[in-house]
Amino acid sequence: MPDALPEPGTPAAFAAALRRRERLVGYWSVLDSPVSTERIARLGYDYVALDAQHGLIEYSGLLASLTAIDTKGSTAVGLVRAEANDPAPIGRALDAGAAGVIVPLIDTAQDAADAVAAVRYPPHGVRSYGPMRAALRIGPDPAEAHAQTVVLAMIETAQGLANVTDICATPGLDGIYIGPSDLRIALGGASSTDPALDEPFERALDTIRRAAEQAGVAAGIHTADGATAARRLAQGFTFATVSSDLTHLEQIARHHLADARTAGGQA
Repeated sequence: MPDALPEPGTPAAFAAALRRRERLVGYWSVLDSPVSTERIARLGYDYVALDAQHGLIEYSGLLASLTAIDTKGSTAVGLVRAEANDPAPIGRALDAGAAGVIVPLIDTAQDAADAVAAVRYPPHGVRSYGPMRAALRIGPDPAEAHAQTVVLAMIETAQGLANVTDICATPGLDGIYIGPSDLRIALGGASSTDPALDEPFERALDTIRRAAEQAGVAAGIHTADGATAARRLAQGFTFATVSSDLTHLEQIARHHLADARTAGGQA
C-alpha cells in the first residue's frame, strides 16, 4: 500500500506542500495574545507566523501562541521569525513546537547554510537536542524533525538580492521569504512604502521569484492585505503572508470609530 498522506494542518503536511511549491496563505502575528492567535488559526490560514524579531512576543508568549495555534479546529501550523540567524533563538523556537523558522537578514549563501545548520541536528547541522514540546507535535527523532521542519531565508537587503541565486541553491533550504519593507529601503527608498521605488522594487521581486523557481524552492512574500497576497500568488509566488494582527486591530477600530462618529453627526 502507498504511504498515507499526512493529516492536513500538521507540520508534515505543511512541509510537504511548501516543498512542492503549492500555494499557501498565512497570517502574521506580532501581539503576545494567544487567545486571539488561537481564533486566527481556526479561520483557514495555512500558517500563522509569530514575529520574534520585531514583534512584541517574549519566549513565554511564543510558547503559548504556538500551543494556541495547534488548537482543535486549527488549519494552521505555527512558524516563527527568529530574532537573528543564531542557533540559540532558532533552536528555542523549534523546541517550543514551531513547524519552521523564517530567518532574517540573509545576505550570502553562507548565511543561508548557517540558518539550515541551526535547524538540523548533527551530522547535518548544529541544533542541540532538547525538543520539549516539539517532541509531542512533530516527534522526538531527528529524522522526523528534519522531514517536518522548514527553514526559510529572508531576502531583504541589497546584498541578499545580489546573492539570491546562490542563496536559493543552498542545500537544505526550503524557501525564501521577502521582507518588502527592508528591501524597498535597501534599494534606496525614503520609506518602507516609497512609491518612487515601485519599478526597481518590482524588478527585484521578479529576480528573487525567478531564482527560487530555478532552484525549485518555495518563494514567499509579506503583503499588506489579502488582495495583494492574491496578486503576488498570481505572479508566481508560492506562499504569501497577510498583514498583521496589530495592523488589523488598528484598522478596524478606526473604521468603527469613523462609522460611529458619522452616525452620531460628529464627522
